[in-house]
Amino acid sequence: MTSTRSLRATLLTASAAGALVLTLATPAAAEPPGIPDPGTAGTQLEELTVAPEGPMDGYDRDRFPHWSEGPDNCNTRESVLERDGEGVETGDDCYPTSGTWFSPYDGQTWEKASDVDIDHVVPLAAAWRSGAADWDDQRREQFANDLDSPQLIAVTDSVNQEKGDQTPDSWMPPQADYQCTYASMWIASKHKWGLTVTEAEKGSLADALGSC
Repeated sequence: MTSTRSLRATLLTASAAGALVLTLATPAAAEPPGIPDPGTAGTQLEELTVAPEGPMDGYDRDRFPHWSEGPDNCNTRESVLERDGEGVETGDDCYPTSGTWFSPYDGQTWEKASDVDIDHVVPLAAAWRSGAADWDDQRREQFANDLDSPQLIAVTDSVNQEKGDQTPDSWMPPQADYQCTYASMWIASKHKWGLTVTEAEKGSLADALGSC
């Protein structure tokens, strides 16, 4: 698997001595909707219920039907790929035929949709352990396909697989300057869906917000 770092803009500026200095702009990260500012995220974090994680008894990913088809006949994965990519073109079946995807978790850019996963910011298993076990399957489907909050984002597939179902006290994006945004996204999703946090999880989220 290979990656190419996308350079979206090249700026030429003149130095005081008159020489040209080449500055390469950093690619813009995907912006899922509803990411709160750090102050709002801090308030939401304090409003979350702190509780130990529940068991995995009865968990199955199929209890969270995902990549559901939307009103435009595109499924949720296809919708996020189009939203988070640059220059995305799709076929009649909604699947991208071209485009680039910048993964803010690790700073890599990909030119094939197959190299990109759609991350559930709060993993399905982590949601199960923090309250979703008590939901019905319809509510779990809504959670797993939530395009209206920062719960879904296109990222490098291997990084998403490394994350697995870990919570922020065990895993944070390797790109350190994105950890504040990641914490804000995690908090917003848990706040919207009424999920709990552990003491360790809350502490790690607070630390990440402190780095903003």
